[in-house]
Amino acid sequence: MKDPYQLLGVARDADQETIKKAFRKLAKKLHPDLNPGNKKVEQEFKEVNAAYDLLSDAQKRARFDRGEIDATGAERPERSFYRAYAEGGGNAKYREAEFGDFSAEDILSELFGRGRRNRQPARTRGEDVSYTLTVSFVDAANGAKKRVTLADGKTLDVTIPPGTEHGQTLRLKGQGMPGVGGGPAGDAYVEIHVEPHAFFTRKDSNVHLEVPVTLPEAVLGANLTVPTVDGKVSIKVPPGSNTGTTLRLKGRGIVDRKSGQRGDQYVTLKVVLPERPDPELAQFLERWSATHGYDPRSKLGI
Repeated sequence: MKDPYQLLGVARDADQETIKKAFRKLAKKLHPDLNPGNKKVEQEFKEVNAAYDLLSDAQKRARFDRGEIDATGAERPERSFYRAYAEGGGNAKYREAEFGDFSAEDILSELFGRGRRNRQPARTRGEDVSYTLTVSFVDAANGAKKRVTLADGKTLDVTIPPGTEHGQTLRLKGQGMPGVGGGPAGDAYVEIHVEPHAFFTRKDSNVHLEVPVTLPEAVLGANLTVPTVDGKVSIKVPPGSNTGTTLRLKGRGIVDRKSGQRGDQYVTLKVVLPERPDPELAQFLERWSATHGYDPRSKLGI
């Protein structure tokens, strides 16, 4: 991935407010819902989102600036070794980690002239590695398979379980750094970041959606087609509906990871008048209100 500072277009000493403003500006421009079918823009949005995830986290940003992790959040093994060695005053005990064909002790041997031809490396477990993976709202809700590039350049298909939440971490056993001396490989931990959706919001295992309706649809009732995480479905708007009227679509929400049960989708109606003033509608309402007046604020006592 490209340098996160360059992706967001900010200086390396930019404060958090500057970084946040730059991200919001780019996110509005590149959001997939505004660029349907444009794979290039979709990839740019994912890169910008990942860059913001790294730079908005003070700890991750500091580690990136020190060169301890790369732009994807993955550990740089050689930096981890040298940091541990330096912190121990050059004599600290450390876990060996392989760098290509050389182990940590091989590097020390080259530096200080200590041979190890007759010694066998200690059997040591490989280091764990961490990644971040950005997925869409719908993929997190329904489950999906995504491809992650590992530290050694290999790719791995990661299964995103249905109902995955933002910030949830998946463990990939044995997919970390290789062990030393026959030791087991470490694990890979993938932190999932869920992209916000243009229309849906999530509350626990339920999905909420606001749908605009016309005045005739609200007064007379109507059949509407609305989106869900599974696709479009038809709902019936009861006659006399109002702004704030909420309709429930049972079982159209998100799988609860603990119970395995699906939540519901709640559709809240919002009555919207025509964008342009309609003289005929205004005249009708004047005649109607003359004999059908009512006070919607009476319950408020104002």
